[in-house]
Amino acid sequence: MVDQAQHRIQEAMTTLIDDLDKEYLRGIQRSMHLCAAECCDRKDSSVDQVHRCIESCSTPLTQAQGFVQNELSQFQERLQRCVMVCQDRVRNQVTADTSESQVTVYKAEFEGCAMKCVDDHISLMPSIKKRIAGVLSKNT
Repeated sequence: MVDQAQHRIQEAMTTLIDDLDKEYLRGIQRSMHLCAAECCDRKDSSVDQVHRCIESCSTPLTQAQGFVQNELSQFQERLQRCVMVCQDRVRNQVTADTSESQVTVYKAEFEGCAMKCVDDHISLMPSIKKRIAGVLSKNT
């Protein structure tokens, strides 16, 4: 059951990243390469000037990728905290006298709680995508 939850969240993350890449990041990347090509066309510029020009062209993409990575890292941290709360709730119920049947019940309780975390966080992905897209669209 936990493996299924991990698979679902990984698929949702992959879809989100692919969508953002196709809709925004590739356009920024294309612009970076066109800009860099123009830098290389400047025959009167020195090597250092061309190098600085190319670096300047890559700044928007680097910033956009950093922003996306930061947002996704924060999302994953929130999901992990949610699952840790589930773990703590169950851990607080377990004692040295806990029977095997109670452990089975607690394990099911944890899995149900963790699945709810995954479901809740998957449902947040459209709003996360919208927020990221809003920032990226301003930079394109």
